[in-house]
Amino acid sequence: MGLRPVGRTAGPAVEVVERTAFPVNRGALCGKGRTAPELLTPGARLSSPLVRDAATGELVPAGWDEALDRVAEGLRRAGAAYGRDAVGVFGGGGLTNEKAYTLGKFARVVLGTSQIDYNGRFCMSSAAAAHGRAFGLDRGLPFPLADVARTGCVILVGSNLAETMPPALRYLTELKENGGRLIVVDPRRTRTAEQADLHLAPRPGTDLALALGLLHLVVAQGRTDEEFIAERTSGWPEARAAVMAHWPEMVERITGIPVPQLRAAVRMFCDAPSSMVLTARGPEQQAKGTDTVGAWINLCLATGRAGRELSGYGCLTGQGNGQGGREHGQKADQLPGYRKLDDPAARRHVAQVWGVEPDSLPGPGRSAYELLEALGGDIRALLLMGSNPVVSAPRAAHVEGRIRSLDFLAVADVVLSETAQLADVVLPVAQWAEETGTTTNLEGRVLLRRRALDPPPGVRTDLEVLGGLAARLGHAKGFPSDPEEVFDELRRASAGGPADYSGISYGRIAAEDGVFWPCPAEPVSGGRGEPAGAAEAPPVPHPGTPRLFLDRFATPDGRARFVPVAHRPAAEETDAAYPVVLTTGRVLAQYQSGAQTRRVAELNAAEPGPYVQLHPQLADRLGVADGEPVAVVSRRGRAVAPARVSGAIRPDTVFMPFHWAGEGRANSLTNPALDPVSRMPEFKVCAVRLERVAPA
Repeated sequence: MGLRPVGRTAGPAVEVVERTAFPVNRGALCGKGRTAPELLTPGARLSSPLVRDAATGELVPAGWDEALDRVAEGLRRAGAAYGRDAVGVFGGGGLTNEKAYTLGKFARVVLGTSQIDYNGRFCMSSAAAAHGRAFGLDRGLPFPLADVARTGCVILVGSNLAETMPPALRYLTELKENGGRLIVVDPRRTRTAEQADLHLAPRPGTDLALALGLLHLVVAQGRTDEEFIAERTSGWPEARAAVMAHWPEMVERITGIPVPQLRAAVRMFCDAPSSMVLTARGPEQQAKGTDTVGAWINLCLATGRAGRELSGYGCLTGQGNGQGGREHGQKADQLPGYRKLDDPAARRHVAQVWGVEPDSLPGPGRSAYELLEALGGDIRALLLMGSNPVVSAPRAAHVEGRIRSLDFLAVADVVLSETAQLADVVLPVAQWAEETGTTTNLEGRVLLRRRALDPPPGVRTDLEVLGGLAARLGHAKGFPSDPEEVFDELRRASAGGPADYSGISYGRIAAEDGVFWPCPAEPVSGGRGEPAGAAEAPPVPHPGTPRLFLDRFATPDGRARFVPVAHRPAAEETDAAYPVVLTTGRVLAQYQSGAQTRRVAELNAAEPGPYVQLHPQLADRLGVADGEPVAVVSRRGRAVAPARVSGAIRPDTVFMPFHWAGEGRANSLTNPALDPVSRMPEFKVCAVRLERVAPA
């Protein structure tokens, strides 16, 4: 999309202009994208630094020098008193690649802390871990999104694209127009599920059993691709043995999906000439999310539906820079280029780019929830950028208490979020239209977003903030505010890594509508296809990699790895005291913690507040009518919201969107039980009870 000025006397001075030629969304925007300029207006956003007044305890306006001095002193004081790891950094999946890279460098070089992670840990980490185990490389989609419309069958697991990524829904529509089949796995009959040829509605937390049951049927029916398995994979005998313990009738008892529907799904998936499995937060935000995604990958591998044209497994990312945000160093265990922080060669390479000694770089730190849990204890000061954990973190009331217990909190944000309201210093930063930077979409396509407007007076970019803090903490050089200069350094730091950006430049991105990584700087030979004796053509730049794994997987031996997995219950099962399952998710008009979208009048009119979706049978047992308040109670907290009675959800399940604070905060209820590999909390499954609430 682009921006153009408009002649309004009030409201935003620009409007969004669709770019119909752009190959990913072809100009389509959801309501959130179309109304994004509303947040560029002064009344909707922060316009001055705020500091906590010692006398009144209130946040009051301050100048930038005072604000940055206070932040630098707060971070310095905590580190001096308690050690460098007493200072934490918490980032966001919406930061540009340049900002994510600089934030990771700032934490490790300036602060010397290992305690950095980001809210993307709550989003795609289970799929990323499963990708790494099976394929040796994590990229959300190993193929362009347009390939989805051209395959023969898609199993979409735990995603409501019609509400969470509306512009991408066209590819599922085109899939069906082209004669393909769509299977949707979701405990609710969502707008997306209504378009499916087959809707499977499992009990939340049983997606792993479902995937194992489908693969069991594939084996029992002799529908495995033995040639592909032999030539391009390893570990099949062990994975096959694990699968055979999950026979269809057992899977029906666990999931609630009838055996005939399981057989129909296998028939659709295997009869098609090509097939894909796409997962999202539903199967991933579980304490067994890595194994669950791994089971779906095993289904693709066993049927030869991976590493081939128009077939494969992919993860649908959920944040503005969900893919790029996890590649360049703001994860607890990671260095730029998707390098591992505990890899000596990676440490040497990045340290050389940063001009420091490898031994000076701290080791891996805590994952996101573990970092938040340590606030006020081991971690005494926190710098937070681009996140709102008071609303978005699991067991949110507890996390809010940990944040309140800090000695010092600094927040850089566009708006005064619920988390920013607790800060000692709030730094107002520029928005998407006011700064240049790159993002990387779910396909691995690196995109350039040019600055269209100047930030208003009193607002600075995140890069300027980090540069100002670095200078105050003794690092006057190495933290430029020019994003292209930062990107050029990022290119060098990523060179040779799994996510190699070294051959990508701002100029190439602009000229080519994005460049797919990996794209090394080394050119490729231009002499292919020349007749014998002809002069070799000059080398040409690496074209980027739209499709991964067609020749080999990114493992040492080039083979994809089956990982044997088995079903296990959710971390918290229902019982007599908490007999209902709660699952959470997003709605069309709001986004993530709602800190920005809840400030847009049109979006609030469409979806003004939280609600509890429950089946008519459950509503009748409780004696609750549509629109009446209902309390949802878990072992961690209580939330109250109006009932939304609907036959589009299982009778044993309730759903709450998680975009709101206050008494309707869904994440007051959710379980922070962590996946042992990805450290993903179990947002999608917890045991609750419902209680009637007398109307106000």
